[in-house]
Amino acid sequence: MIGPEVQLPEVQLVERCLAGDSSGARSFVEMFQGTIFGLCYRMVGHRQDAEDLTQEVFTRAFRSLSGWDRIRPLKPWLLMIAANCCRTALSKRARLPECNEFADDVAARPEIVRDTEFAEAVQRALATLREDHRACFILFYEQELSVNEVAETLGCPEGTIKTWLHRARKDVAELLKRQGFGADVPDSNRD
Repeated sequence: MIGPEVQLPEVQLVERCLAGDSSGARSFVEMFQGTIFGLCYRMVGHRQDAEDLTQEVFTRAFRSLSGWDRIRPLKPWLLMIAANCCRTALSKRARLPECNEFADDVAARPEIVRDTEFAEAVQRALATLREDHRACFILFYEQELSVNEVAETLGCPEGTIKTWLHRARKDVAELLKRQGFGADVPDSNRD
């Protein structure tokens, strides 16, 4: 039986993928590609790495699709895979010697330069957060998951997620204020 939160088209799409239907696989990727790429980019902060991670997420998802619990929504399950891939990539990156590739990336990509000042300030603020706080913040605000869904995605208790969200909001707001932006990050009561 399918739970009320799972949409029938998601189940049908998964069944098409499991049956080897290539158009179903294409539809699956098209449906979630923007969401997955957005999460990966915000977590790792580098476009090429995010593109590579997005491909890795879909590869892992297709390999594990038969294990997806059909009574649960598909999006949080995919975001959990993406968050885990990003955490693995970030831990590998932390072991590598540092280089100044951010400056090269900004100079080579006009779409980054065109971003608004505020968006850049938010990105800089997010980059300073602890990895778990950043993932929590992005999943809650950008991906609009509930606290419960963020907890499931990151494999943590809801109380921990609430604490991380509070601390992340506070840190981002303080950094934005120091950069001349007076607005606080909104404190949402969305669960």
